Amino acid sequence: MESTSHPRQSLWGNLKENARLYIAAFIIVIIAEFIGMKTFHLGSALIVIYPMLFAIVISVLLGKDILRFFTKKEAKKASSLVLVVITPFMAKVGVLAGANLPELVNVGPALAFQELGHVGTILLALPVALLLGIKKEAIGATSSTCRDKDYGLICHIYGSDSPEARGALSIYIIGFLIGTVYIGFLASFVASFNFFHPLALAMACGIGSGVMMAAASGTLATIYPEYADQIVMLAGASDMLSAIVGIYFTLFISLPLTKKLYYFLEPKLSGGFPSFLKRHKVKGGA
Repeated sequence: MESTSHPRQSLWGNLKENARLYIAAFIIVIIAEFIGMKTFHLGSALIVIYPMLFAIVISVLLGKDILRFFTKKEAKKASSLVLVVITPFMAKVGVLAGANLPELVNVGPALAFQELGHVGTILLALPVALLLGIKKEAIGATSSTCRDKDYGLICHIYGSDSPEARGALSIYIIGFLIGTVYIGFLASFVASFNFFHPLALAMACGIGSGVMMAAASGTLATIYPEYADQIVMLAGASDMLSAIVGIYFTLFISLPLTKKLYYFLEPKLSGGFPSFLKRHKVKGGA
């Protein structure tokens, strides 16, 4: 029987079809790297802007809704190509875990248990997302911190064109756009209470994002100069452990929990705030 499946496109054919997209991406990367990393202080908070943020802003400006350099087809194609970039990073995380296994054991279980905090995020964020009318995108957006490892995992499980991947990618980009500013202020704000030890705050800096870790630990090192070296060391170890342990935590705990909670809450919260209020409106007496 003759097969009806479509033959895979050759590498050369793919390059020709998407040549404009690849060349534009290469030029955007060169421009972003030429701008480089920028740091500045805003009060006691250290704000770190990495080249990737500039690349995102340039790409948004060139998108189909502003300057319209990229077509809708190219934008959709670019979304699926993100997985190509994320896959080597996930392989690097695996190599990093093996090479630093003794160090991970030495830092103790406290850093690993910080991943349990993501469960609180799911319980808080998922109902809000459903009340806002978000559907399956909420699974990808709320099951993790949506950094490189998490987005790559969602793409591998659901596919890069899935609603879950779109939700994770949205939070991934928002994290770069406002995450560094937010976490720099947050570190400064929490430190102002003098409730937690500086080294405990340093451990909290690692969420699996080098950008956010640098912003938070840089702020703390400025506030507590006597602990600066220890803060940087612990924040780095925490971030590395979050990247390594976090992918397994997302795969085996937070993602399954988010899916179960989604299918439990979605029928009750579907339709957003208006429908929720209408269903739970208290009827007046006779």
